[in-house]
Amino acid sequence: MPQSATLTQDASTQAGPGRLLLGIILVGQFLAILNVNIVNVATPTIEADLHSSGAGLQMIVAGYTITYAVLLITGARVGDLFGYRKSFLTGLAVFTLTTLGAGLAPTTGVLIAFRFAQGAGAAIMLPQVMTLIQRNYQGESRAKAIGLWSAVASVGIVVGQALGGVLLGLGVGWRIIFLLLVPIGAGLLIAGFKALPRDAGGGRAGLDPAGLVTLSAAVLLFAVPLVLGRDLHWPVWGWVSMAASVAMFYAFVRVERWVTGRGGRPLIDAAVLNAPGMRPGLAVLLIGPATWGAFLFTSALHLQGDLRLSPLQSGLMMVPCAVAFAAVGMLWPRLPARLQRPLVPFGYVVAAPAYLGLGFVNGGGLPYAILSALIGAGLGVQIAVTNMATQQVDTVYAADASGALLTVMQLGQVIGVSTVGTLFMALPGGQAEMGVAVALAGMAVLAGVCSLFLVRQRAFA
Repeated sequence: MPQSATLTQDASTQAGPGRLLLGIILVGQFLAILNVNIVNVATPTIEADLHSSGAGLQMIVAGYTITYAVLLITGARVGDLFGYRKSFLTGLAVFTLTTLGAGLAPTTGVLIAFRFAQGAGAAIMLPQVMTLIQRNYQGESRAKAIGLWSAVASVGIVVGQALGGVLLGLGVGWRIIFLLLVPIGAGLLIAGFKALPRDAGGGRAGLDPAGLVTLSAAVLLFAVPLVLGRDLHWPVWGWVSMAASVAMFYAFVRVERWVTGRGGRPLIDAAVLNAPGMRPGLAVLLIGPATWGAFLFTSALHLQGDLRLSPLQSGLMMVPCAVAFAAVGMLWPRLPARLQRPLVPFGYVVAAPAYLGLGFVNGGGLPYAILSALIGAGLGVQIAVTNMATQQVDTVYAADASGALLTVMQLGQVIGVSTVGTLFMALPGGQAEMGVAVALAGMAVLAGVCSLFLVRQRAFA
């Protein structure tokens, strides 16, 4: 997503087609982000219908995020090479078809396969959204478009679980959470063919296949044993696989240096990682979303499994959390500059005791809803973290920096679902909620400590 892309339309021409264009790409973005968590609330229903194992449920949740995370940066390259319009529509078509396949899946294995394919389609589609905004808007129109982009990113993450509960409350089964999205995707495709402007891409060569292969292998070698380990009684191959993932991450670093040395374009340029604030930002956006993904996954199992709430009741229980998360994410930029930096570590100060409190107040009801809202408000500062981490990245690498941060956030959710989800299912009934609460509170504290380094570096710079 080159920052120097030529604008194809003047801001004064945005009143008509500009609104349609923005609506199409933002709804596409919303669908992609929505699918990260919409399936959480349906896991108990899927388990009963497809007789899924615990590992199978975790793969249904994490499979989408794994491919989505691994291919995000490459998805941005696809737009540069083949055109942003074409890439957005191709990703949307893949996403829509695989969503239909997921809704019709007869077995757990088939559902997992379509979830992986869904993630690939989303990874091709999503990076083109910001590029299309950059190329078609300027001045005040661009500022408003980016504001809406941020709002959709905030709301889509958390609305998925609540919306999933509402849809399941209709009583027509878990498949509705996928099948309802198919006609929306098809309608976007038709409108997109007519409204999205044609382009030739950015002309920046290089997909870095060696980097993609080594990074994908490293992620899979690490995530798959975590997901499958408990049901398979932690076999030796799982530990070997996780050890091998460390070697593969090292190999990825070496490959990226080799690509850079040959004058190629690596998946993650060293200049991005060396920018002030980038490394602590990456740490915060790995740990914070890990707590978030784990919380949403285990809360659905607890509310429906232990407390016997209906999917609708479970989904509605998360509405305060979703509202608080979105409100903080959207209101943060409007605060005075002197308050914006302290807000970030303060968010994790709020989230950590709220997570711990869920171990004591695990019977649902108003106390549970209040604590979940505090968690949502605390983690709503993650958009501020993204802004701070990328603020001093050279504009030439802005797209690569955003891709790296988004990738780390998705990997964090995979790690959270895999590790804390396994802990939840391994501990006996009364101990599971407290064990998860302590783990999530500890991770939130660690994220807060990392955010202090981010705030300090930004202030120094």
